[in-house]
Amino acid sequence: MPDLPGISHIRAIRAFKKADFWIAHKGKHIVMTNGERIITIPRANQINSYTMAGIVKDAGLSIEEFKRFL
Repeated sequence: MPDLPGISHIRAIRAFKKADFWIAHKGKHIVMTNGERIITIPRANQINSYTMAGIVKDAGLSIEEFKRFL
């Protein structure tokens, strides 16, 4: 199991902003981009660790890199 338990969508958005992503669209999900990659973050109080690991992978980051942005 990935070592990313209990991350809220707000905390994830802050971390991705530090990784040079910006919000492209807000709705039931938050869509963020860095100009090359597009990621979708669900608005959930606690994002499942497997889901979060997939989002981090889609962003082109490793789990360790993402943890540094938290």
